[in-house]
Amino acid sequence: MFIDDRVRNSMDLYKRAGELIPGKTQLVSRRASQFAEGVSPVYAKHAIGSRFFDVDDNEYIDWNNCVSAIILGHADPVVTQAVKTQIDKGSLFTVNSPLEIELAELLVEQIPSAEMVRYCKGGGEACAIAVKIARGTTGRDKILFCGYHGWHDWYQSVNYLADPKTGEFPIIGIEPIGVPKVLAGTALPFEYGDIANLEELFNQNKGEIAAVMMEPLRSEMPPDGYLEQVKDIANANGALLIFDEVSSGWRTRIGGIQEYVGVTPDMSVFAKAISNGFPMGVVVGSKESMELADRMFISSSYWSDNVGLVASLTTIQQLLLRDSVTQFEEIGSKMRSAMKEAVNSVGLPAEVRGWHFRCTVEFSLPDESLRQGVNTLFIQEMARQGIHTLNSFMPTLSHTDKDIQQTAEAAEKAFTVIMRAMEEGIDKFLDADPRREPFRRFVT
Repeated sequence: MFIDDRVRNSMDLYKRAGELIPGKTQLVSRRASQFAEGVSPVYAKHAIGSRFFDVDDNEYIDWNNCVSAIILGHADPVVTQAVKTQIDKGSLFTVNSPLEIELAELLVEQIPSAEMVRYCKGGGEACAIAVKIARGTTGRDKILFCGYHGWHDWYQSVNYLADPKTGEFPIIGIEPIGVPKVLAGTALPFEYGDIANLEELFNQNKGEIAAVMMEPLRSEMPPDGYLEQVKDIANANGALLIFDEVSSGWRTRIGGIQEYVGVTPDMSVFAKAISNGFPMGVVVGSKESMELADRMFISSSYWSDNVGLVASLTTIQQLLLRDSVTQFEEIGSKMRSAMKEAVNSVGLPAEVRGWHFRCTVEFSLPDESLRQGVNTLFIQEMARQGIHTLNSFMPTLSHTDKDIQQTAEAAEKAFTVIMRAMEEGIDKFLDADPRREPFRRFVT
């Protein structure tokens, strides 16, 4: 395998990890195969603002930002100081902290669906808790879902619905190894934007659906009236509507996508950017949908540790103080325009799509089989110029005009290489193996 000298230390560490850690990393999206393996950095030692420094002392502008968890910027000084101050007071108490109530009040104030709150440490946990509460509240077992909702068994069981020999799982790329087979048929996928598909599933499973769990939006607005229809159908059938805003929440509105689109679900889950890099997740919802949870065993020592609580409180307060809604629209608009100019200057057949908080370069290719190679070539060429990204860009409030200009200039050079590669052959220019998608989402 090719290894660029720029990332020699990273790859040496990655090799060591293979002997100690199943899968080499704790998060699938941090595996070397998810970028340009042998060229992209795998390990970092320092991060500040919009940038990080890898273990080979290379500096990168970061547009991935911990899969959206960093929203203010790496090591934001205000959040960091709040956490340091709290640690001196105690990171975990024997009894409860009033911070639990303070954060809950702020969430109820800001999020339309929030009347009651439960805490945890991450998005996957939050989804699992929401599903348990929905099942307990409705007395039903089945969940209809659309999107990616974590690693827990309730969700991964969907892949028992397909023949493992063909590899045609509903969640492509994830096998249900270790998931009890008895859960088969308890989680059922539906296609985003297809109301008829959703109605058919309810008709096929009358009186058995506890909840509809979905990502309300990722890169495009939902069809007119779609989310309203989903809510009406779910509630008419005695099911709860749960929005998974782990990835989409906070950047568009403080109250989440639900505030932006004007549709209030029965429950919502938030994590990642809620605490700017410190572990924290929440489940919020109406009293009607959540109050029965006081009789369910949902409990963990670290779910309300003071570090996560104060980091979330401070992050949300800073988003409000810094007028994050306006700032993200301005930063994202500049980034999208700069990328469009880079595409046009090279004459590359590509389109810049998506939102101001996450724009994506989508290459127009004569053969779809080339896509993974072209995407990897883009990642590779950007990495060599100090830009850490996929083919999408997720800004933080710390990204500057200089960052955008530097990224656009690097992209223009990368696009030029891609143009040549399209003529002379991708393999001639690609040093890394084509990137492998870990799984397919049900929402675009």
